[in-house]
Amino acid sequence: MQNPENVQNSASVIASAISGQTGHTPRPRVGVVCGTGLGGLADALDAPDAPNAPVALDAPVALPYARIPGFPQSTVASHEGRFLFGRIGGVDVVLQQGRCHLYEGYPPEDVCMGVRVMAALGIETLVITNAAGALNPRWDAGDLMLITDHVNFTGRSPLTGPNHDAWGPRFPDMSAPYDAALGRIAMEEAARLGVRLERGVYAGVPGPQMETPAETRMYRQLGADAVGMSTVLEVIAARHMGLRVLGISCLTNKNLPDCMREAPLEEVIRVAGEAGGRLTRLVAAVVARV
Repeated sequence: MQNPENVQNSASVIASAISGQTGHTPRPRVGVVCGTGLGGLADALDAPDAPNAPVALDAPVALPYARIPGFPQSTVASHEGRFLFGRIGGVDVVLQQGRCHLYEGYPPEDVCMGVRVMAALGIETLVITNAAGALNPRWDAGDLMLITDHVNFTGRSPLTGPNHDAWGPRFPDMSAPYDAALGRIAMEEAARLGVRLERGVYAGVPGPQMETPAETRMYRQLGADAVGMSTVLEVIAARHMGLRVLGISCLTNKNLPDCMREAPLEEVIRVAGEAGGRLTRLVAAVVARV
């Protein structure tokens, strides 16, 4: 499930389209993936440095997925479905505003397409965000969680099949999927900004159904602090390609197995939107120090 030809084709189309607007080939250092309801991260982007652009740029440069032949289209509400190129704190950034999921019917290679394309464009660091349900009873909806590790409950891997050696080894190490140095920076910046940032383990599930009380109890007993339907496959693909990864979850609902409550998508998006300002400030502060 490694698709180097498709990835390179998409990266070439993107590079050509962005260079036509900015006057130079994009060379982002950091890629950011926006989770459900967290598209407001785009507000942190300034216009790219583009002195040779055909016209003066005063905003990030956008490229919808629909203009990239063969690129999977996100079907989830609040997922804009585009790449944005700009700068945060003087750092060149590409932002993936909208992702694909297994539950939409996409295979792992499509779920990871955005991350792999951003790596092909040159990023060295990936900041990945998501909306997740809190399993840790001490935390509340609206809290942010630094992902320190994950458990892949999807039963899938983006590395199945022949290995593309140019991307990474056949058996990539996953002893430290999330970069400890980036995590320390995130904790320092959260303290400086007065943003509450928990630390915990993320459980990735295929979805789209929400968790039952018994499943919630099981995930918690197995060591997970939050559960969601994205991220784990993208992080595997990113680490396979040698990217440093920082993961942050926005906890949009609280899963307590003895008093479960419904968590409709509208509520998830609402809570993520309310927490989005804090997440945006935190991500911007971290990226500026990368």
